[in-house]
Amino acid sequence: MHLNPYGEDAVNLAAELANHRPRGAEELADRCRAAGLTLERPVVRDDLLRTQETLDAWEKVVDATAEPERAALVNAMLAEAAAYPRLTDHADSGWHLHYREERQPLGALLFSLIAVGTALHLAGRGMHRLRRCAVTECVTIFADTSRTGRQRYCSQRCANRDAVRRHRARVA
Repeated sequence: MHLNPYGEDAVNLAAELANHRPRGAEELADRCRAAGLTLERPVVRDDLLRTQETLDAWEKVVDATAEPERAALVNAMLAEAAAYPRLTDHADSGWHLHYREERQPLGALLFSLIAVGTALHLAGRGMHRLRRCAVTECVTIFADTSRTGRQRYCSQRCANRDAVRRHRARVA
């Protein structure tokens, strides 16, 4: 799988990693492979630390309440990740576009992937389409990829739980 044009797949990977932070370098590697990334180098502890820093910065984007603030945070990430786009055929997987230097360590690769993917997701789908679940007790992050752009819950379970709570409040 190619994570191009980065948007949806990249923000979904970021949300999955942020919601359940990897505890070790091998777990990070396994989860990235499961998401379709081709790892060109061994994953080490520094990659895990860089990924944690990336997720901390990314969660600030998620939690930004105003569009200009969200854009400024994404732009800061993009400035740090800046590299010219390049065509690559790594791992003989077919030619595709990367927005990063070749053979980066995984931590740096994830930073670039998440920064560009988030920018493309927000610009292409709407600045409001990245958030936490509307259920107060749930802090799960999700990328709204729904057709209407009005997703409020991370899962059907949370949507049902909130509907039951609202119903009981009206009946009582």
